[in-house]
Amino acid sequence: MKIAVMKETHQEEMRVPLIPPTVDKLVKLGAEVVIESGLGQTCRFEDGDYENVGAVIGTSREEMLQTADIVLRLRKPPMEEITLMKKGCIHISYLDPFNEKELVDRMAEAGISAVSLEMLPRTTLAQKMDVLSSQANLGGYVSVIVGAEQLDKVLPMMTTPAGTIKPARVFIIGVGVAGLQAIATARRLGARVEAFDTRPVVEEQVKSLGAKFVKIDLGETGQTKDGYAKELTPEQVQKQKEGMAKACAQADIVITTAQLFGRPAPRIVDRAIIDQMQPGSVIIDMAVETGGNVEGSEVDKIVEVNGVKIVGLGNLPGRVAQTASQVYSANLGNFVDHFWDKEAKTFNLKLEDEIIKGCLITHQGDVVNEMYKSIMNK
Repeated sequence: MKIAVMKETHQEEMRVPLIPPTVDKLVKLGAEVVIESGLGQTCRFEDGDYENVGAVIGTSREEMLQTADIVLRLRKPPMEEITLMKKGCIHISYLDPFNEKELVDRMAEAGISAVSLEMLPRTTLAQKMDVLSSQANLGGYVSVIVGAEQLDKVLPMMTTPAGTIKPARVFIIGVGVAGLQAIATARRLGARVEAFDTRPVVEEQVKSLGAKFVKIDLGETGQTKDGYAKELTPEQVQKQKEGMAKACAQADIVITTAQLFGRPAPRIVDRAIIDQMQPGSVIIDMAVETGGNVEGSEVDKIVEVNGVKIVGLGNLPGRVAQTASQVYSANLGNFVDHFWDKEAKTFNLKLEDEIIKGCLITHQGDVVNEMYKSIMNK
């Protein structure tokens, strides 16, 4: 079975979908792996490194797409490349399906079996394939590093001959994978950390990392079966803003991580909250690419409002591209391996499998994902 691994075309993308150790794993399964020439250069992997583990170097992108049984990428495919893939090809990557209806429809029309890795179910079995968690983990780490770089203070407490320097205060909104890593990183750097989430169940996790959990009475909240925070009512959003204002006003760095699956990110830090913050403080909006949590944040820009820096840098995991590529590649390799028929040496697209049912968007000319259809048909 022929697997083609495509070089990323997005101008700012430094991550790569597959690194040599994962190629070695797939070749040993019995796959023919063809990688586009120059695939790994942004992470200092040369073509020879891939050849040494059994990959074939492809020089024609068009030919690779036309002959592949499986296409692996990191980002969604360019629209013009969909028709190049042969009917029945399995395409595996991020797809952002809820914001890419035309792309999804085009893949269905082309007879492509499109797997959207964002849609993997949040189950124990699927953890080893969970690209959202592995990338969010690194995004949380990078958010603290970027915040520390933009802040004109040090994070840890220091006792010096010139006096004691107080630790910086970091407030993290949203305690999912990214938020927990942000807490852990800020604590390692010596900051005083507070965190808030609409799900009271995460309080113990926050405390276990040495941070303080900020309690705001929002009434009935909770999380979905997949562990995502449920969407708040307008009244609950207002209560949340009022409760967070004090913590934001005292913070040197505020990091927002709140995202809603399949919907725009909630706006939780507005101009009124920003106006109460100290000049020189920094806000990192990790949700800027999905609409933003912070009023005034802009993708890939640092905006200053009344002396407060609002940082809206996109693709935070891409700032640690080699590590991000390592874990993405492992996730991708684990996905292929999990559904690989070792005897027949082929990928088995098990349509009744819980994982496949969760992440397969198009198949045999139709849109087949029930969650996608229910949300898009509302």
